[in-house]
Amino acid sequence: MTTIKLHNTKSRTKEAFAPIDPNNVRMYVCGPTVYDRAHIGNARPVVVFDVLFRLLRHVYGADHVTYARNFTDVDDKINARAKESGRPISEITAETSQWFLDDMGALGALEPTHMPRATAYIPQMIAMIEELIAKGHAYAAERHVLFAVDSWKEGYGQLSGRSVDDMIAGARVEVAPYKKNPMDFVLWKPSSEDLPGWDSPWGRGRPGWHIECSAMSYDLLGESFDIHGGGNDLMFPHHENEIAQSCCAHPKGDFARYWMHNEMLQVEGKKMSKSLGNFFTVRDLLEKGVPGEVVRFVFLSTHYRKPMDWTERKAAEAEATLRKWRALTAGIEPAASAAAAVIDALADDLNTAGAIAEMHKLATSGDAAGLLASGQLLGLLTADLAGWEVQNVDLAPLAEKLAGLRAAAMETKDFSAVDTMKAALLAAGVEVRMSKTGVDLMPGADFDAAKLEGL
Repeated sequence: MTTIKLHNTKSRTKEAFAPIDPNNVRMYVCGPTVYDRAHIGNARPVVVFDVLFRLLRHVYGADHVTYARNFTDVDDKINARAKESGRPISEITAETSQWFLDDMGALGALEPTHMPRATAYIPQMIAMIEELIAKGHAYAAERHVLFAVDSWKEGYGQLSGRSVDDMIAGARVEVAPYKKNPMDFVLWKPSSEDLPGWDSPWGRGRPGWHIECSAMSYDLLGESFDIHGGGNDLMFPHHENEIAQSCCAHPKGDFARYWMHNEMLQVEGKKMSKSLGNFFTVRDLLEKGVPGEVVRFVFLSTHYRKPMDWTERKAAEAEATLRKWRALTAGIEPAASAAAAVIDALADDLNTAGAIAEMHKLATSGDAAGLLASGQLLGLLTADLAGWEVQNVDLAPLAEKLAGLRAAAMETKDFSAVDTMKAALLAAGVEVRMSKTGVDLMPGADFDAAKLEGL
């Protein structure tokens, strides 16, 4: 069996992955807060952990891997969106959750085994909070319930590698008179009549953010499971707080054994932000004509633990590569398994960039069946993502232009302009078919749309 090695954020080392139960490998990944379209930064962890999900299924069997990714559908941002739009919260979250699934599906992401919604797990959250109070790890104050960080000072900070004192000095913490310690965090908070709320022992209210994932992962995966993932922006305080409340509520369990965090995303070398004008959603890219498979390829071209830079050039190069690979693999059956070198790269801390490098070798050697099987393990070259390579290119204007030049040349007997344009098309990987009935242009195996600029 393939040995998978993963960089464990908690131990800060690359470790051989040994599941608690090889017949039920369990992974939890923090999902979106559903109040708007997912931007491309939101999509990176989805693609990263989708590849890990595929690799685990390949190694342990599709029926032996359980993957849970939540929807946070109770949140102040959602409340604000409902207030400004006048629409019911349930309507907004249903719509935006489906947007998320549609957009991630367009990137080739498989749907997880479980996709719990926070609002469906309120009783489990209340039960966990009661357990924490009973064990002396939480306290009620002014209709709030807070986790007492001092009650687990020996364990708090293990993931981020910082002491509680350092965190207090450097963190932006909410100053509130009912807190015993500035680092104590909210498990439950009161709701006014115009906000979502549920009855609880502490009055009508709603859960804090951190308790959601702890309650849902415990209910779906148990007190100990294998992998917990997310973006590195969640490491502190979200994941640190998850560990604290989960380990204190269920001290016999390990919570998550392996912690994985992907790095952030940039656009053209700069942090993505609306103020810089480089902020865009997955849907923006798709509507602009960038195929989802191309977006996925660009994401996978950088190792998940390194910052990823989205650039127009990378997208163009990815599109050209995928066109070649799809032309090479058209009409054939995939090999029985992905190439060993591709599997080895993925098993080495999900080295997708290395896997793609091995796929280039397969393409160069003409191993189309191995290339297809390897691509499909990464979620590329799949039937679900096919079709864009033809539909995404409108060569009709160029065909019309070439036909016009040919008609003029027939009159003047000067075919130099026709020959020049035909040579440029061929250099761009376009197949040129000229007959008495007209001109047909088709993208070939070496098609590069970028080379058509200026024609």
